[in-house]
Parts: sequence; structure tokens; C-alpha cells
Amino acid sequence: MNTLEDICRIRVKFSEIDSMRRVWHGSFVAYLEDGRESFGRRYPGIGYADMQHEGIYAPVYDLHLKYLAPLALDDAAIVHTRYVYKPGARLDYHYEVYRESDRTLCAEGESVQLFIDLQGELMTEKPAYYQAWQDKYL
Repeated sequence: MNTLEDICRIRVKFSEIDSMRRVWHGSFVAYLEDGRESFGRRYPGIGYADMQHEGIYAPVYDLHLKYLAPLALDDAAIVHTRYVYKPGARLDYHYEVYRESDRTLCAEGESVQLFIDLQGELMTEKPAYYQAWQDKYL
């Protein structure tokens, strides 16, 4: 099975820092989202625009995040996003967020997204477009 991964770069903005002049913990969740978006552009077929076109969504069901080192205003962060294959109708990712200047690992985490249809009903079978994506890339 192929390892599918993407790396994107983010510059820490003023709106993302807290009173301690470090990236607020909730901003890291947005960095993971940026990583998933970048991953979807690199491996077309499961990006958010692709899902919307199919009338299917994949909200986050489970999210784990460990904070290991701080990021500060104007730091460049590198988000490494890796797809983790799991059977079933789900999207699993592993993330690592590094400070670019010294390659310090600042955070790592995992997320699980489940598919829902336009009525918000959980899909227990893989959507056809997701199966086609797996057939192409895995």
C-alpha cells in the first residue's frame, strides 16, 4: 500500500496567538484543517470541493492532539499530513506540526472523519467517489 502524504507551510498570524504570545491551542486544530485541505489538492478526489460536488460531507468525528513545543508570531510551521488507511467509510489522518526554523516537533495528532449525506445521515458504506480515489492512489 502506498504512503500518501503532503507537506504544507503556514505562517503564524497575530490572530492565532494567545496572551502568552504563543499559538493558542485551538489554532493548531485549524492547522490540521489546512493540512487536510493541502492533502486534498495534492491527491484530487477527496478534497472538500470534491465532497461538496458529490453531495457528501465528512465531518470530524474524533480528534487527538498532543502539544509538544510552542509556536510564536511569524514562525513558519510545517504541517505534515499522512493518510492512514482503515477499512470502512472513514478518512483517517496522522499529523505532525514542525517549527520550520529548527525542525522542532511542536504538535502531533490524529483525526477521523465519517461520511454523511445531504440529510446528515451517517453513511456506513464507502461513497463511490471515495472507493474510486482509493483504487487510484492505494
